[in-house]
Amino acid sequence: MIEFLTDPIVVTVLLAIAGVGIVLELFSTKFGIAGFIGVLALVIFFYGHFQAGLAGYGTLFLFVGGVLLIFLEFFLPGAVAGTLGVAALILSLFLAGEDTLQIGVSILIAIFISIFVFFMMIKIFGRKLVLFNKMVLSDTARKEDGYVSNINRTDLLGKVGTALTVLRPAGTMIIHNERIDVVSEGGFIEQNAKVKVIKVEGARIVVREVK
Repeated sequence: MIEFLTDPIVVTVLLAIAGVGIVLELFSTKFGIAGFIGVLALVIFFYGHFQAGLAGYGTLFLFVGGVLLIFLEFFLPGAVAGTLGVAALILSLFLAGEDTLQIGVSILIAIFISIFVFFMMIKIFGRKLVLFNKMVLSDTARKEDGYVSNINRTDLLGKVGTALTVLRPAGTMIIHNERIDVVSEGGFIEQNAKVKVIKVEGARIVVREVK
């Protein structure tokens, strides 16, 4: 059985199953059957190589640490734990392999199959990537939902008030006991001068002195 589990073809199949399982979990909100099968394939891989004397306890600890980090990725924000977990898994695979070239080819084939399944899930099945959505702000502040970037005070157009401060050109005016930040149309306007609102551009309120 150990000879069978360490056969290059069997190793490639096990790694491909593990890769596909991890990819499918990227589209799931929690750890499920696909992830369990993927981890089981890795456990079988390391069991065979450990019994064959190719993998030591250090390699096993690295493998277990990688699995735990990937598992924690489903509960932690960002993708740091998942990235470190995948890196630890790949390193442990190389350390467990008898032939570096052979294990490298097996890993490349498994990655290729996993990428193929990944694009199939998106392009053909229309699935959305759940895991990396935690890294991206997808919410938008829409006007329909009551969000506005600023209050448009078009109601002030044509109103006359008093310059509460000197406008050079920015300052404050008062209209009906309301303090409003304004900008003069051109130059300097003295304090207490009569000013009229002539333009409203979002939060920018432009005034002109009334002679």
